[in-house]
Amino acid sequence: MPTVLLATDADWIFDEVEAALSGPDLTVYRVRAGADVLPALDEVEPDLVILDLQIGNMGGMAACMAIRHEEAADRIPITAVLMLLDRAADTFLARRCEADGWLIKPLDAFRLAKAARILLDGQSYVEGAEDVEGANA
Repeated sequence: MPTVLLATDADWIFDEVEAALSGPDLTVYRVRAGADVLPALDEVEPDLVILDLQIGNMGGMAACMAIRHEEAADRIPITAVLMLLDRAADTFLARRCEADGWLIKPLDAFRLAKAARILLDGQSYVEGAEDVEGANA
């Protein structure tokens, strides 16, 4: 059964993600701080990490970069990362930190479920970007 780790301090985002993804075949775990993402990776071993761009004192970009750094050092397995962006201009940040996909708020259940499914299948899913090769297949 796939697992998702969501990092957000916003209850409404947790509610949206849980409503869109939770079910008998997928479990959503939550941390409220970006600094808690790496320790949670060891505990939860998620198939997908969803990062809110704005998370307290360590945002989604910093958390994504920390994940990629640990992967490069072979300290954690490679994990798909979906970033939840505040605006289309934030796609630059998502690309910069090598996120596998991103959605632009406001969120909806259909887009969340589609992005999660595509990322869990090992592909990319992006919004607000022009012609990113292999994305949204």
